[in-house]
Amino acid sequence: MKAARIAFAALLIAAGVSLSAQAPDRSKPPEPGPAPALTVPRIQKQQLSNGLPVWIVEQHEVPVAQVNLVVLSGSADDPVGKFGIASLTSAMLMEGAGSRSSLELADAIDFLGADLNAVIGSDSSSVRLHTPVARLADALPLMADVAQRPTFPQADLDRLRQQRLTSILQSRDDPSTIASLAYARVLYGTAHRFGTATIGTAETVRGFTTADLKAFYATAYRPDNAALLVVGDVTPAFVVPLLEKNFGTWSRPSTPVTHVKQPMPPQRTRREVYLVDKPGSPQSQIRIGLVGVPRSTPDFFPIQIMNTVLGGSFMSRLNMNLREKHGYTYGASSYFDMRQEAGPFLAFAGVQTDKTAESLKEFFAEITGMQQPVPADELGRGKNYVALGLPSDFETTGDISRRLEELLVYKLPDDYYSRYVPNIEAVTTPEVQRVARKYLPVDRMAVIVVGDLKTIEPQVKSLNLGPTTVLTIDQIFGR
Repeated sequence: MKAARIAFAALLIAAGVSLSAQAPDRSKPPEPGPAPALTVPRIQKQQLSNGLPVWIVEQHEVPVAQVNLVVLSGSADDPVGKFGIASLTSAMLMEGAGSRSSLELADAIDFLGADLNAVIGSDSSSVRLHTPVARLADALPLMADVAQRPTFPQADLDRLRQQRLTSILQSRDDPSTIASLAYARVLYGTAHRFGTATIGTAETVRGFTTADLKAFYATAYRPDNAALLVVGDVTPAFVVPLLEKNFGTWSRPSTPVTHVKQPMPPQRTRREVYLVDKPGSPQSQIRIGLVGVPRSTPDFFPIQIMNTVLGGSFMSRLNMNLREKHGYTYGASSYFDMRQEAGPFLAFAGVQTDKTAESLKEFFAEITGMQQPVPADELGRGKNYVALGLPSDFETTGDISRRLEELLVYKLPDDYYSRYVPNIEAVTTPEVQRVARKYLPVDRMAVIVVGDLKTIEPQVKSLNLGPTTVLTIDQIFGR
């Protein structure tokens, strides 16, 4: 049950590395300094006969290969009234493909010592294959069946539907999930895709048919809306013929690719508070923030450093205040969820119920404090945290492939990661102060608190943060 709750919560809205063998001296903060240069593998770009792009990165240390088919449609492309269809379509790809049932497909993959799965994001969907290179020729036909010939069996649809309905029902009793979904609802509303969980609502999940799945699949899964990314012990001369054999005959529809245009989210003009009753809860789940920025923002790097200082690391201001100094929580954090469209900025924690008001005070003190100049030593620690953590994103073929997905989906330049550390190091104190003032307007933030209403309501109202509304579970989850 706990795993199901965590999995559902993860669908809602998605460490530094020491370069010395000697134990660091933790008696004083690390001195700011330049991070070592990161050597990023070269991307070799080709194309199959049907126009399907192929990106190849050679990594010959281990005889394995990672092949990702990235489809440039995700949950943000769910049609109105069908929220959750992209997620369910992605999950159903593995439930039967070509001539194989889901069990036969799983057996064939296991026999090869391979791993094949389908994943969904806001802006893309992926089918990912990891296999020994010696088995690549046998594994690719299985991947091609999943990507090009899913069967969407009714029995498996009914099973997944029931699993999702059960997860939604369980989540109605989980304060963390309630808070996260309430936050999305308040920020974006019910008409915007980001205002509803990735898997949809109980109402939409109950209504999905195999015809709905096939219709979404036909609009999204097509070679002119996709690309193949290959990382591992391969060369273009070896792998491209195999890809051509398995994906080169995938036909392009005559109609152009279309994407759903989301409505503008409601514009916040004042700070507002929303309370949700969870009787007897020993903690209050706090969510604070507003609509943030898209991934294309030119302020990406200053925002990264600003958020690292505020709540993006263990040593951040929020965590050191609410956890280490006051002991109100096990951990407090913040992040900007950047997507094709503007995703949310979120500061959050689960805090002691009797310290709800005190915690809110400290949250706003730290968020407001970011509008003042960040001291040089703190700025340096933030830069080091981000820069020294980057190499861990390139440790495995799977890691590299996911970084390539980011380049592809958000149309970033090929040398983006080669220039990442210099861009981080170039961030200045005035830039951090500027983006904090621009993107953290405390007087327009939404505040969501889920907890024991009879205990938290008097506390929260005493702070005079803004108009207060009590939300019900049905308002948050829909029917």
